[in-house]
Amino acid sequence: MTGLAIDLGGTNMRAAPVGADGRPGAAETRDAPRSRQEFLVRVQYFIEQHGADRLGIGVPGLARGSVLSWIPNLGFLDGLDLAEAFPGVSVALGNDAQLALLAEATYGAAKGRRNALLLSIGTGIGSAVLAEGRIVRGSRGGACSFGWACADAADPGDERHGWLERQASGVALDAAARAAGLPGGPALIAAARTGDLRAENALHQPMRRLGAALAGAVGLLDPEIIVVAGGVAAEMDFLAPLIGEALDRQLPPHLRHIAIRAGEFGPRAGLIGAAIAGAQGADWGDIDG
Repeated sequence: MTGLAIDLGGTNMRAAPVGADGRPGAAETRDAPRSRQEFLVRVQYFIEQHGADRLGIGVPGLARGSVLSWIPNLGFLDGLDLAEAFPGVSVALGNDAQLALLAEATYGAAKGRRNALLLSIGTGIGSAVLAEGRIVRGSRGGACSFGWACADAADPGDERHGWLERQASGVALDAAARAAGLPGGPALIAAARTGDLRAENALHQPMRRLGAALAGAVGLLDPEIIVVAGGVAAEMDFLAPLIGEALDRQLPPHLRHIAIRAGEFGPRAGLIGAAIAGAQGADWGDIDG
């Protein structure tokens, strides 16, 4: 059997054949498709190019079984059933954060753990949970969407972006940076590292809010580790203590001091997870295979 791994994002689409070791090889990267037909033609091309009969694919939205339920940035894919579109191919479909956690739990930062939480902090906040050795997907594929967590009862809500996403995503860090007279989130973190008090104060607020919201997730799930992926992962040596301080403040002693680590695979995590899922099949998600 030959596997194919695809990581579909709102901007790019990457595809790679899966080697005998179960890992994806060199990826071909293209712009994200602009229509359903373009997506279907492209996936069929990749399947034929690599002679694949197993497909693992991660998407930036909700997946239910083999159906793309809700892909906010690629709405033309909503409702597409990949098993119907590609008969004869075994399809394993999942949210990109869930597949990233599958990769980290199998080979990476959460290897050897059976309970873990992943946050992918970029333009928005993606998330996933590993509970007792299995990725939690939920009844509609949207389990553990912590970007929608809220630690402000007065917040009016937003249909497209959850409270935590509005407070602590890359976009939120960029806004905090501009308020402090800096060009963006990376510059804000760099300035805070040097001891710039204005930058420190601007950065502490989103990190405190992130920690406070995460406390609810930790209280519910009791994970062994929190893995951070996305654009801020490289800054975890500096940011983890800020998040951890706010997190511990909201938790009882027996739930404090959760390890917060950067993921090991960076932008390849979703592709690696797609390869693992493809090998496991439609009922993917078990880190024990």
